[in-house]
Amino acid sequence: MTTPPTPQQPQAQPQQPQAPHAPAPAPQPQGAYAGAVAAPQGPPAMVPAPPPAPAAPAPPSAWQQAMNNAYTSPIPVTKTNIGHALASEWTKIKSVRSTVWTLSIFLILVIGIGLLAVANTQSDDYQDVPFTVPAFFGLMLGQICLITLGVLVTSSEYGTGMIRTTFTASPQRYRVLAAKALIFFVVAFVASAGSILLVGLMASGAHSGPEAGDIPWAGSVFKGALYVSLLGVLALAVGSMLRHSAGAITTMLGVVLVPAILPGFLNIWESTAKLGDKMADYNAINSLAKIFRIDGIDSSSTGNSQLVLLVVITAAAVAGAFALLEKRDV
Repeated sequence: MTTPPTPQQPQAQPQQPQAPHAPAPAPQPQGAYAGAVAAPQGPPAMVPAPPPAPAAPAPPSAWQQAMNNAYTSPIPVTKTNIGHALASEWTKIKSVRSTVWTLSIFLILVIGIGLLAVANTQSDDYQDVPFTVPAFFGLMLGQICLITLGVLVTSSEYGTGMIRTTFTASPQRYRVLAAKALIFFVVAFVASAGSILLVGLMASGAHSGPEAGDIPWAGSVFKGALYVSLLGVLALAVGSMLRHSAGAITTMLGVVLVPAILPGFLNIWESTAKLGDKMADYNAINSLAKIFRIDGIDSSSTGNSQLVLLVVITAAAVAGAFALLEKRDV
């Protein structure tokens, strides 16, 4: 009996390690470039990274939003000029009580003493003098008021420290001083000329007649007002240079009073007699007397040389005040 043959199992073949897959062959160029040799491919080129996108602006803060929504003045911004400085100084000089009181006392002295002199004079007293001569007696005291006011116009701001605010608003210092001098001169001239004119009109109305002379008196109104106004401007310049009210007022009182007193001592000695005579001719009181042509001084003199001398002295003082204003700190 034969046994059927058993089926043979297929023998497992040992697995051989497989080689890594080779890269696929590059496609061959077709057409005109069929015979060209392909260039070896290197590593990929380094492409620069694109610049970073700008960061988005931060939203405005609450403070910035408040500033953006702040109030905008409808007043247009204009370049400052001398007109603004004049308006500022006029506002200051008219709003200060010292100005009102000082000018009021000046007017009371000139007009009051002048009218008192008119009431005690006769028509024949005006044969050789103008009708404005009664105002001379009031101006001898009234000029001290203008001197005091001229000093206070500048020195008071230095005393209170407000001059810093003034120079901050108007950095051009020369403009501030020029505005002060112009405004004060106009105020002083108008007040003094008006008071002298009023006294002259009262005297001519009370004593006009054949006994009174025919001396023109318009010139005495102008020159008398100009003289005392220049004294005030001189005081303003001294106040700007000294920056101290008491020191500047004392200095100006010496300028007015000392030349009127000193000739009495200088005439004692022969060597100083000429100096005493010149000082007597050009002091403030006798200069006003020459302007008003009072007898006993020199009725032929009109006071022009005295007025010219005061103009020169005042101009020199103002120039010195301008020079020191630019060189010194506040």
